[in-house]
Amino acid sequence: MKTALVISYKGTDYCGWQVQTKAKKPSVQKTLQNAIEATFKTSVKVTGCSRTDAGVHANEFFCHLDKLIDVDNDSIPLAVNRNLPEDICVRQAFDADDGFHSRYSAKGKEYMYLIWNSRIKNVFFPDTAFMFPKYIDVDELNKICSQFTGKNDFSAFMASNSSVSDTVRTVRQFGAVREGDFVKIYISADGFLYNMVRIMTGTALDILFGAIDMPVKEIIKGRKRENAGRTMPPCGLYLNRVFY
Repeated sequence: MKTALVISYKGTDYCGWQVQTKAKKPSVQKTLQNAIEATFKTSVKVTGCSRTDAGVHANEFFCHLDKLIDVDNDSIPLAVNRNLPEDICVRQAFDADDGFHSRYSAKGKEYMYLIWNSRIKNVFFPDTAFMFPKYIDVDELNKICSQFTGKNDFSAFMASNSSVSDTVRTVRQFGAVREGDFVKIYISADGFLYNMVRIMTGTALDILFGAIDMPVKEIIKGRKRENAGRTMPPCGLYLNRVFY
């Protein structure tokens, strides 16, 4: 058996989930692993469901480790959280079978990009939402976003320094909702390329505001990064849900 954890974290002060030896900031993975080891006085290896980038957050992130012997799952969150900083939280612990893998067992993921859509700054969300002063017409944005859905080669929406060879993904949903001055953009797919969510979001906004006049389908078909739009900053990006 394995122990699986559901955690949340604010990624502002971290180099991302993955341990990076040359990074100037700590990783979420190492910080969590250290807290578990300090709590239960045993060595563990924590494996995560995704390699979120520096400054990216997670509402729901799954990870797993070897079974903690004689530890009740209900007591794990409270115990480990005592040794974690305020920006990382273990929400739940549960048993998983030996074949479970946080990353490879996942059937898909949903990301959310959070925009503070106002000309007046929000002092409570400087690191957790992207401030965009031009008013976003969500209905018009959704018309653009809907054109991204389906199974396609999304290499145009991948960071140019990525070395992934299989660039075909199935985008199941891409759309936005407005909640007051917040605009929440949701993207779900069977998998994502490096910076894919941030580039898709930037492209949709660039098309909406006239910075790009090439149709979405032509950008996809061309498979050239230079045809797509900006890469949105990491501060607004959240891993929102993981599907198993």
